[in-house]
Amino acid sequence: MANQLAAVLGTGQTHYVAKRHDVSMAGLVREAIDRAMEDARVGWDDIDAVVIGKAPDLFEGSMMPELAMSDALGANGKPLLRVHTAGSVGGSTAVVASSLVKAGVHKRVLTVAWEKQSESNAMWALSTPIPFNMPVGAGAGGYFAPHVRSYIRRSGAPEHIGAMVAVKDRLNGSLNPYAHLQQPDITLESVQASQMLWDPIRYDETCPSSDGACAMVIGNEEAAERVTAEGREVAWIHATAMRTEPTTFSGRDQVNPQAGRDAAAALWEAAGIKDPLDEIDVAEIYVPFSWFEPMWLENLGFVSEGEGWKLTEAGETAIGGRLPLNASGGVLSSNPIGASGMIRFAESAMQVMHRAGDHQVKDARKAMGHAYGGGSQYFSMWVVGSDRPDNQ
Repeated sequence: MANQLAAVLGTGQTHYVAKRHDVSMAGLVREAIDRAMEDARVGWDDIDAVVIGKAPDLFEGSMMPELAMSDALGANGKPLLRVHTAGSVGGSTAVVASSLVKAGVHKRVLTVAWEKQSESNAMWALSTPIPFNMPVGAGAGGYFAPHVRSYIRRSGAPEHIGAMVAVKDRLNGSLNPYAHLQQPDITLESVQASQMLWDPIRYDETCPSSDGACAMVIGNEEAAERVTAEGREVAWIHATAMRTEPTTFSGRDQVNPQAGRDAAAALWEAAGIKDPLDEIDVAEIYVPFSWFEPMWLENLGFVSEGEGWKLTEAGETAIGGRLPLNASGGVLSSNPIGASGMIRFAESAMQVMHRAGDHQVKDARKAMGHAYGGGSQYFSMWVVGSDRPDNQ
């Protein structure tokens, strides 16, 4: 039964906001689950297993909440698997769920990721001393700002590139009803006038802290054909990849991490893609601070080293450009950390299923979803398409 085809049958998201005081974690995930199952037109009897992901438990101060939430997750009497790879976990969770379908273990898998950041403090959770590890003593912004400065120094990128990304993603977010930040009036000048937080990262170039959940139903070929028989589209999973490297080692390149390069190379090869810039119609990449757009363009092999910012500056990453990035508004517009990676994967699937509403990229047939986590050390990504993969 191995080497099955797999496809996203349906997706579901909550609205992303700063604080969801009206629901528990269980209520939050159930919103996304119910929407995904409705979109996939499946019932609980159709779900064979549940794969969940979230960021470190200290982000909410609730240890292994999935044990108390098995009822809400619909996992009673079914296999329940939890994935954890820091901020990339939403993407890794989707990859694990798809692998169970591709391996012929399950026919349909429900996968969900979430974060209720408002119930704790991610900044101090990140700073907790870890045995045998170098202390960080900083939140994500303080950790990544030096890498951004290194990128600017190495690439010669002009200082307005970060602001350009922020404007693009927030304008895209204003087209997405689920997005946390709605800033249709944002301008280059308003971003550049916002407070400097971690030089060179300004307030408006920074992701928010969000509560929210995202879910998908992933099914095998038979399950997908049941959906397409009703005249609805699925997102065929063409390839997946995950790679990891340590946080610190001698000679580590934090601007262009080896694990990211290796994962992308494996992904393109598995998907049969020779030139990702020409062959990918739309990409959802994990950009929590705006400067990571040009950095990841290079890391993922869309352009050569030092060229990422030029693609951004030319407007080619906007909707209507050569490679629209983060048409949904991206992590810069919504950031429920545990779910942020899965949102990238779900949004890429929505694009090729042509269910992205006002932020739909015209004629999108092949899309990439991408997530990273930790100190740029965990990478997960996939390619999905409107067409059945011909490389398998």
